[in-house]
Amino acid sequence: MENWKTVRLGDVCEIQSGGTPSRSKTEYWKNGTIPWVKIGDFSGKYLNKTTEHITPKGLENSSAKLFSKGTILYSIFATLGEATILNIDATTNQAIAGIKIKDKSSIDIDYLFAYLNSLKEEVNRIGRGVAQNNINLSILKSFTVPLPPLETQKNIAAVLDKCTALIAKHKLMLEKYDTLIKSRFIEMFGDPVQNPMGWEEKRFKDICDLITDGEHNTPNRSSKGIYLLSARNIHNHILKLKDVDYIDEEEYARISKRIIPQEGDVLISCSGSVGRVCSVPKNFKLQMVRSVALLRLKEIVTPLFMEYLIESDYLQNQIDKAKTQSSQANLFQGKIAELKGFVPPLALQQQFAAFVQQIDKSKFAVQKSLEKTEILYKSLMQAYFG
Repeated sequence: MENWKTVRLGDVCEIQSGGTPSRSKTEYWKNGTIPWVKIGDFSGKYLNKTTEHITPKGLENSSAKLFSKGTILYSIFATLGEATILNIDATTNQAIAGIKIKDKSSIDIDYLFAYLNSLKEEVNRIGRGVAQNNINLSILKSFTVPLPPLETQKNIAAVLDKCTALIAKHKLMLEKYDTLIKSRFIEMFGDPVQNPMGWEEKRFKDICDLITDGEHNTPNRSSKGIYLLSARNIHNHILKLKDVDYIDEEEYARISKRIIPQEGDVLISCSGSVGRVCSVPKNFKLQMVRSVALLRLKEIVTPLFMEYLIESDYLQNQIDKAKTQSSQANLFQGKIAELKGFVPPLALQQQFAAFVQQIDKSKFAVQKSLEKTEILYKSLMQAYFG
Protein backbone atom coordinates (compact mmCIF):
# COMPACT_ATOMS: atom_id res chain seq x y z
CA MET A 1 0.00 0.00 0.00
CA GLU A 2 1.12 3.56 -0.71
CA ASN A 3 3.27 5.14 2.04
CA TRP A 4 3.45 1.83 3.90
CA LYS A 5 6.83 0.40 4.87
CA THR A 6 7.94 -2.84 6.49
CA VAL A 7 10.10 -3.00 9.63
CA ARG A 8 11.47 -5.76 11.82
CA LEU A 9 9.82 -5.96 15.23
CA GLY A 10 13.23 -6.16 16.90
CA ASP A 11 14.39 -2.95 15.19
CA VAL A 12 11.51 -0.82 16.44
CA CYS A 13 10.93 -2.40 19.87
CA GLU A 14 12.95 -3.43 22.91
CA ILE A 15 12.08 -7.10 23.53
CA GLN A 16 12.99 -9.07 26.66
CA SER A 17 11.61 -12.14 28.39
CA GLY A 18 10.82 -12.33 32.07
CA GLY A 19 11.92 -14.73 34.76
CA THR A 20 10.84 -16.49 37.95
CA PRO A 21 12.48 -15.90 41.34
CA SER A 22 13.34 -19.10 43.20
CA ARG A 23 10.23 -20.56 44.80
CA SER A 24 12.36 -21.99 47.61
CA LYS A 25 13.33 -18.49 48.75
CA THR A 26 10.39 -17.26 50.79
CA GLU A 27 11.93 -13.81 51.03
CA TYR A 28 11.45 -13.47 47.25
CA TRP A 29 7.69 -13.95 47.53
CA LYS A 30 6.35 -13.39 51.04
CA ASN A 31 4.68 -9.98 51.38
CA GLY A 32 5.71 -9.14 47.84
CA THR A 33 4.59 -5.79 46.45
CA ILE A 34 5.77 -6.01 42.82
CA PRO A 35 3.16 -7.52 40.45
CA TRP A 36 4.39 -10.73 38.76
CA VAL A 37 2.52 -11.78 35.63
CA LYS A 38 1.79 -15.27 34.31
CA ILE A 39 -0.34 -16.18 31.29
CA GLY A 40 -3.33 -16.93 33.51
CA ASP A 41 -3.45 -13.23 34.43
CA PHE A 42 -4.18 -12.20 30.83
CA SER A 43 -7.87 -11.24 30.66
CA GLY A 44 -8.25 -8.87 27.73
CA LYS A 45 -6.53 -5.97 26.04
CA TYR A 46 -5.30 -4.41 29.28
CA LEU A 47 -3.76 -6.04 32.33
CA ASN A 48 -4.57 -4.24 35.58
CA LYS A 49 -3.71 -6.77 38.29
CA THR A 50 -1.90 -10.03 38.97
CA THR A 51 -2.52 -12.97 41.26
CA GLU A 52 1.06 -13.07 42.57
CA HIS A 53 3.68 -10.54 43.69
CA ILE A 54 7.41 -10.68 44.31
CA THR A 55 9.66 -8.67 46.63
CA PRO A 56 12.35 -6.19 45.57
CA LYS A 57 14.89 -8.80 46.66
CA GLY A 58 13.21 -11.37 44.39
CA LEU A 59 13.49 -8.97 41.45
CA GLU A 60 17.10 -8.13 42.19
CA ASN A 61 18.26 -11.75 42.54
CA SER A 62 16.50 -13.35 39.58
CA SER A 63 16.07 -13.04 35.82
CA ALA A 64 12.71 -11.32 36.33
CA LYS A 65 12.41 -7.97 34.52
CA LEU A 66 10.35 -4.98 35.60
CA PHE A 67 8.32 -3.73 32.64
CA SER A 68 6.71 -0.30 32.77
CA LYS A 69 3.10 0.58 32.13
CA GLY A 70 2.44 0.64 28.39
CA THR A 71 4.58 -2.42 27.64
CA ILE A 72 2.93 -5.10 25.49
CA LEU A 73 3.21 -8.57 27.02
CA TYR A 74 3.32 -11.49 24.59
CA SER A 75 3.22 -15.20 25.45
CA ILE A 76 6.04 -17.22 23.91
CA PHE A 77 5.89 -20.59 25.72
CA ALA A 78 3.17 -23.32 25.82
CA THR A 79 0.24 -20.93 25.28
CA LEU A 80 1.49 -18.92 22.30
CA GLY A 81 0.50 -15.63 20.73
CA GLU A 82 -1.59 -14.09 23.52
CA ALA A 83 -1.10 -10.34 23.98
CA THR A 84 -2.05 -7.75 26.57
CA ILE A 85 -0.97 -4.19 27.42
CA LEU A 86 0.31 -3.45 30.91
CA ASN A 87 -1.74 -0.85 32.77
CA ILE A 88 0.67 -1.18 35.70
CA ASP A 89 4.39 -1.65 36.21
CA ALA A 90 4.96 -5.41 36.51
CA THR A 91 7.40 -8.29 36.19
CA THR A 92 6.69 -11.47 34.23
CA ASN A 93 7.72 -15.09 34.10
CA GLN A 94 9.95 -16.50 31.36
CA ALA A 95 7.00 -17.64 29.22
CA ILE A 96 6.16 -14.00 28.49
CA ALA A 97 8.08 -11.38 26.51
CA GLY A 98 7.84 -7.66 27.16
CA ILE A 99 7.67 -5.54 23.99
CA LYS A 100 8.29 -1.80 24.40
CA ILE A 101 8.08 0.61 21.46
CA LYS A 102 11.26 2.65 21.01
CA ASP A 103 9.71 5.59 19.15
CA LYS A 104 6.04 6.23 19.92
CA SER A 105 5.92 9.00 17.32
CA SER A 106 6.17 6.39 14.57
CA ILE A 107 4.25 3.40 16.01
CA ASP A 108 0.85 3.42 17.70
CA ILE A 109 0.64 0.92 20.56
CA ASP A 110 -2.95 -0.10 19.74
CA TYR A 111 -1.94 -0.79 16.15
CA LEU A 112 1.04 -2.89 17.26
CA PHE A 113 -1.19 -4.78 19.71
CA ALA A 114 -3.60 -5.59 16.85
CA TYR A 115 -0.71 -6.67 14.63
CA LEU A 116 0.61 -9.06 17.29
CA ASN A 117 -2.87 -10.56 17.65
CA SER A 118 -2.89 -11.18 13.90
CA LEU A 119 0.20 -13.40 14.30
CA LYS A 120 -1.50 -15.97 16.54
CA GLU A 121 -2.02 -18.72 13.94
CA GLU A 122 1.45 -18.22 12.45
CA VAL A 123 3.14 -18.23 15.86
CA ASN A 124 1.36 -21.44 16.85
CA ARG A 125 2.35 -23.05 13.54
CA ILE A 126 6.00 -22.21 14.22
CA GLY A 127 5.73 -23.24 17.87
CA ARG A 128 4.41 -26.70 17.01
CA GLY A 129 7.66 -27.38 15.17
CA VAL A 130 9.63 -27.57 18.43
CA ALA A 131 9.46 -29.97 21.36
CA GLN A 132 7.78 -27.73 23.93
CA ASN A 133 5.59 -25.47 21.77
CA ASN A 134 7.49 -22.20 22.05
CA ILE A 135 9.15 -19.45 20.07
CA ASN A 136 12.38 -17.77 21.11
CA LEU A 137 13.08 -14.05 21.20
CA SER A 138 15.10 -14.10 17.99
CA ILE A 139 12.06 -15.44 16.12
CA LEU A 140 9.84 -12.81 17.71
CA LYS A 141 12.29 -10.05 16.83
CA SER A 142 12.43 -11.22 13.21
CA PHE A 143 8.71 -10.74 12.55
CA THR A 144 8.04 -8.02 10.01
CA VAL A 145 5.51 -5.31 10.77
CA PRO A 146 3.59 -3.56 7.95
CA LEU A 147 3.76 0.09 8.98
CA PRO A 148 1.51 2.77 7.46
CA PRO A 149 1.62 6.44 8.54
CA LEU A 150 0.79 7.00 12.21
CA GLU A 151 -2.67 8.44 11.54
CA THR A 152 -3.55 5.39 9.42
CA GLN A 153 -2.32 3.12 12.21
CA LYS A 154 -4.64 4.85 14.68
CA ASN A 155 -7.61 4.56 12.31
CA ILE A 156 -6.94 0.84 11.77
CA ALA A 157 -6.65 0.24 15.52
CA ALA A 158 -9.90 2.12 16.16
CA VAL A 159 -11.82 0.02 13.62
CA LEU A 160 -10.46 -3.23 15.05
CA ASP A 161 -11.21 -2.08 18.61
CA LYS A 162 -14.83 -1.48 17.62
CA CYS A 163 -15.02 -5.02 16.25
CA THR A 164 -13.48 -6.59 19.35
CA ALA A 165 -15.80 -4.54 21.59
CA LEU A 166 -18.81 -5.80 19.63
CA ILE A 167 -17.54 -9.38 19.83
CA ALA A 168 -17.11 -9.02 23.60
CA LYS A 169 -20.64 -7.57 23.88
CA HIS A 170 -22.13 -10.56 22.02
CA LYS A 171 -20.18 -13.04 24.16
CA LEU A 172 -21.31 -11.30 27.35
CA MET A 173 -24.92 -11.48 26.19
CA LEU A 174 -24.58 -15.23 25.56
CA GLU A 175 -23.10 -15.65 29.05
CA LYS A 176 -26.05 -13.76 30.54
CA TYR A 177 -28.52 -16.02 28.73
CA ASP A 178 -26.69 -19.07 30.12
CA THR A 179 -26.80 -17.58 33.62
CA LEU A 180 -30.53 -16.92 33.21
CA ILE A 181 -31.18 -20.58 32.33
CA LYS A 182 -29.15 -21.83 35.30
CA SER A 183 -30.98 -19.43 37.61
CA ARG A 184 -34.30 -20.68 36.28
CA PHE A 185 -33.21 -24.28 36.91
CA ILE A 186 -32.50 -23.48 40.58
CA GLU A 187 -35.72 -21.49 40.88
CA MET A 188 -37.84 -24.37 39.54
CA PHE A 189 -36.05 -27.39 41.03
CA GLY A 190 -33.88 -26.12 43.87
CA ASP A 191 -30.17 -26.68 44.41
CA PRO A 192 -29.39 -30.37 43.60
CA VAL A 193 -27.02 -30.52 46.57
CA GLN A 194 -29.63 -29.58 49.18
CA ASN A 195 -32.69 -30.82 47.24
CA PRO A 196 -34.90 -28.44 49.28
CA MET A 197 -38.08 -29.59 47.51
CA GLY A 198 -37.50 -33.22 48.46
CA TRP A 199 -37.55 -34.70 44.95
CA GLU A 200 -36.91 -38.43 44.70
CA GLU A 201 -33.26 -39.26 44.01
CA LYS A 202 -32.31 -41.98 41.55
CA ARG A 203 -29.12 -43.44 40.17
CA PHE A 204 -28.48 -42.99 36.46
CA LYS A 205 -28.92 -46.73 35.90
CA ASP A 206 -32.53 -46.26 37.07
CA ILE A 207 -33.07 -43.11 34.99
CA CYS A 208 -31.71 -44.58 31.74
CA ASP A 209 -32.77 -47.46 29.51
CA LEU A 210 -29.23 -47.62 28.13
CA ILE A 211 -25.77 -46.41 29.15
CA THR A 212 -23.01 -47.10 26.65
CA ASP A 213 -20.14 -45.45 24.82
CA GLY A 214 -18.77 -45.22 21.30
CA GLU A 215 -16.68 -47.51 19.12
CA HIS A 216 -13.69 -49.06 20.91
CA ASN A 217 -11.82 -50.20 17.80
CA THR A 218 -10.16 -47.58 15.59
CA PRO A 219 -12.74 -46.62 12.92
CA ASN A 220 -11.79 -46.23 9.26
CA ARG A 221 -12.10 -42.47 8.85
CA SER A 222 -13.04 -40.67 5.64
CA SER A 223 -12.45 -37.15 4.35
CA LYS A 224 -16.22 -36.57 4.35
CA GLY A 225 -19.44 -38.41 5.08
CA ILE A 226 -21.12 -39.13 8.44
CA TYR A 227 -19.99 -37.36 11.60
CA LEU A 228 -17.77 -39.39 13.93
CA LEU A 229 -17.83 -37.58 17.25
CA SER A 230 -15.18 -37.62 19.96
CA ALA A 231 -14.97 -35.86 23.33
CA ARG A 232 -13.64 -32.67 21.70
CA ASN A 233 -16.96 -32.25 19.87
CA ILE A 234 -19.07 -32.50 23.04
CA HIS A 235 -19.57 -29.13 24.75
CA ASN A 236 -22.21 -28.04 27.21
CA HIS A 237 -25.56 -27.94 25.36
CA ILE A 238 -23.95 -27.82 21.92
CA LEU A 239 -22.05 -29.99 19.45
CA LYS A 240 -18.96 -28.23 18.08
CA LEU A 241 -18.11 -29.55 14.63
CA LYS A 242 -15.29 -27.30 13.46
CA ASP A 243 -12.76 -30.06 14.15
CA VAL A 244 -14.63 -33.30 13.47
CA ASP A 245 -13.92 -36.69 11.86
CA TYR A 246 -16.03 -38.56 9.31
CA ILE A 247 -16.83 -42.14 8.33
CA ASP A 248 -18.49 -43.57 5.23
CA GLU A 249 -21.78 -45.50 5.06
CA GLU A 250 -20.06 -48.89 5.24
CA GLU A 251 -18.21 -48.00 8.45
CA TYR A 252 -21.36 -46.42 9.87
CA ALA A 253 -23.28 -49.66 9.25
CA ARG A 254 -20.57 -51.69 10.99
CA ILE A 255 -20.48 -49.47 14.10
CA SER A 256 -24.28 -49.21 14.16
CA LYS A 257 -24.60 -52.91 14.94
CA ARG A 258 -23.61 -51.89 18.46
CA ILE A 259 -25.53 -48.65 18.90
CA ILE A 260 -27.37 -46.09 16.73
CA PRO A 261 -27.50 -42.67 18.43
CA GLN A 262 -30.93 -41.09 18.13
CA GLU A 263 -32.65 -37.78 18.83
CA GLY A 264 -32.80 -37.04 22.56
CA ASP A 265 -29.91 -39.30 23.56
CA VAL A 266 -27.66 -37.45 26.01
CA LEU A 267 -23.94 -37.42 25.18
CA ILE A 268 -21.20 -36.97 27.78
CA SER A 269 -17.48 -36.42 27.14
CA CYS A 270 -15.85 -39.24 29.08
CA SER A 271 -12.15 -39.05 28.23
CA GLY A 272 -9.71 -36.17 28.62
CA SER A 273 -12.07 -33.27 29.30
CA VAL A 274 -14.67 -35.23 31.24
CA GLY A 275 -18.24 -34.21 32.04
CA ARG A 276 -19.36 -31.91 29.21
CA VAL A 277 -22.88 -32.71 28.08
CA CYS A 278 -25.31 -32.15 25.20
CA SER A 279 -28.12 -34.01 23.41
CA VAL A 280 -28.40 -35.50 19.94
CA PRO A 281 -30.41 -33.00 17.86
CA LYS A 282 -33.21 -33.81 15.47
CA ASN A 283 -32.33 -35.30 12.05
CA PHE A 284 -28.64 -35.64 12.93
CA LYS A 285 -26.80 -38.77 11.79
CA LEU A 286 -23.68 -39.62 13.77
CA GLN A 287 -21.49 -42.21 15.37
CA MET A 288 -19.07 -41.93 18.27
CA VAL A 289 -15.71 -43.15 19.48
CA ARG A 290 -14.93 -44.44 22.96
CA SER A 291 -14.42 -40.93 24.42
CA VAL A 292 -18.17 -40.21 24.20
CA ALA A 293 -20.76 -41.85 26.47
CA LEU A 294 -24.43 -42.11 25.51
CA LEU A 295 -27.43 -42.09 27.88
CA ARG A 296 -30.80 -43.18 26.53
CA LEU A 297 -33.32 -41.84 29.02
CA LYS A 298 -36.48 -43.37 30.40
CA GLU A 299 -39.61 -41.28 29.90
CA ILE A 300 -39.36 -39.95 33.45
CA VAL A 301 -36.62 -37.49 32.44
CA THR A 302 -36.34 -34.97 29.56
CA PRO A 303 -32.99 -34.51 27.73
CA LEU A 304 -32.77 -30.78 28.52
CA PHE A 305 -33.38 -31.33 32.23
CA MET A 306 -30.74 -34.06 32.22
CA GLU A 307 -28.21 -31.78 30.49
CA TYR A 308 -28.52 -29.07 33.13
CA LEU A 309 -28.58 -31.59 35.96
CA ILE A 310 -25.30 -33.09 34.72
CA GLU A 311 -23.80 -29.59 34.31
CA SER A 312 -24.66 -28.69 37.93
CA ASP A 313 -21.92 -28.59 40.56
CA TYR A 314 -23.60 -31.50 42.31
CA LEU A 315 -23.12 -33.87 39.37
CA GLN A 316 -19.77 -32.41 38.32
CA ASN A 317 -18.41 -33.15 41.80
CA GLN A 318 -19.67 -36.73 41.52
CA ILE A 319 -18.08 -37.06 38.08
CA ASP A 320 -14.80 -35.64 39.36
CA LYS A 321 -14.69 -38.29 42.08
CA ALA A 322 -15.74 -41.09 39.71
CA LYS A 323 -13.24 -40.47 36.93
CA THR A 324 -9.98 -42.42 36.85
CA GLN A 325 -6.89 -40.49 37.91
CA SER A 326 -4.42 -41.72 35.30
CA SER A 327 -2.40 -39.76 32.71
CA GLN A 328 -5.72 -39.03 30.97
CA ALA A 329 -8.96 -38.83 32.93
CA ASN A 330 -11.66 -41.33 31.95
CA LEU A 331 -15.25 -41.86 33.07
CA PHE A 332 -16.38 -45.42 32.48
CA GLN A 333 -19.91 -46.78 32.00
CA GLY A 334 -20.05 -48.47 35.40
CA LYS A 335 -19.23 -45.21 37.17
CA ILE A 336 -21.79 -43.29 35.09
CA ALA A 337 -24.48 -45.80 36.09
CA GLU A 338 -23.86 -45.05 39.78
CA LEU A 339 -24.15 -41.27 39.48
CA LYS A 340 -27.30 -39.95 41.08
CA GLY A 341 -29.61 -36.97 40.80
CA PHE A 342 -33.12 -35.94 41.69
CA VAL A 343 -36.14 -36.51 39.42
CA PRO A 344 -38.85 -33.79 39.60
CA PRO A 345 -42.30 -34.29 38.05
CA LEU A 346 -42.19 -34.62 34.27
CA ALA A 347 -44.59 -31.71 33.74
CA LEU A 348 -42.19 -29.39 35.58
CA GLN A 349 -39.25 -30.64 33.51
CA GLN A 350 -41.24 -29.94 30.35
CA GLN A 351 -41.95 -26.39 31.52
CA PHE A 352 -38.23 -25.90 32.01
CA ALA A 353 -37.50 -27.33 28.55
CA ALA A 354 -39.97 -24.89 26.99
CA PHE A 355 -38.24 -22.00 28.77
CA VAL A 356 -34.80 -23.13 27.55
CA GLN A 357 -36.04 -23.50 23.98
CA GLN A 358 -37.40 -19.94 24.06
CA ILE A 359 -34.09 -18.57 25.36
CA ASP A 360 -32.22 -20.61 22.75
CA LYS A 361 -34.04 -18.70 20.00
CA SER A 362 -32.63 -15.45 21.36
CA LYS A 363 -29.20 -17.03 21.79
CA PHE A 364 -29.26 -18.22 18.19
CA ALA A 365 -29.76 -14.66 16.93
CA VAL A 366 -26.90 -13.37 19.09
CA GLN A 367 -24.66 -16.26 18.04
CA LYS A 368 -25.26 -15.46 14.36
CA SER A 369 -24.38 -11.80 14.96
CA LEU A 370 -21.26 -12.90 16.82
CA GLU A 371 -20.16 -15.15 13.97
CA LYS A 372 -20.69 -12.38 11.40
CA THR A 373 -18.65 -9.94 13.49
CA GLU A 374 -15.85 -12.48 13.94
CA ILE A 375 -15.76 -13.06 10.18
CA LEU A 376 -15.59 -9.29 9.60
CA TYR A 377 -12.79 -8.97 12.15
CA LYS A 378 -10.75 -11.74 10.49
CA SER A 379 -11.24 -10.23 7.04
CA LEU A 380 -10.10 -6.83 8.32
CA MET A 381 -7.04 -8.38 9.96
CA GLN A 382 -6.22 -10.08 6.66
CA ALA A 383 -6.67 -6.84 4.73
CA TYR A 384 -4.51 -4.81 7.10
CA PHE A 385 -1.79 -7.31 7.97
CA GLY A 386 -1.89 -9.97 5.24
